[in-house]
Amino acid sequence: MHIWGGGGVYVGDDSMIAAHTTITSVTHELRNGGLYRKTRLKKPVVIGKNVWIGSGAIILPGVTVGDNAVVGAGAVVTRNVDSNTVVAGVPSKVIRTISADVIT
Repeated sequence: MHIWGGGGVYVGDDSMIAAHTTITSVTHELRNGGLYRKTRLKKPVVIGKNVWIGSGAIILPGVTVGDNAVVGAGAVVTRNVDSNTVVAGVPSKVIRTISADVIT
């Protein structure tokens, strides 16, 4: 797993993060006439409690993954993931919600 945490990365209790996952809280801005190499943007990533992140997933800056969520293998997460939700794909999208009886 690779974590670029310059903007802050927070992981809740009982979360699982699989191999080859990338979490980054730092990126570059496309501004100043394309001088993106000279810009640096920091946005924290928050992974909630009891989250499962599948192998090869990528979590981008500023994303919050809610409690009890599942991120499918290979997903690219560009937006927040609600609690009790399964996301997958590139870019990730909601596949289904998780019912309370599965969580307990």
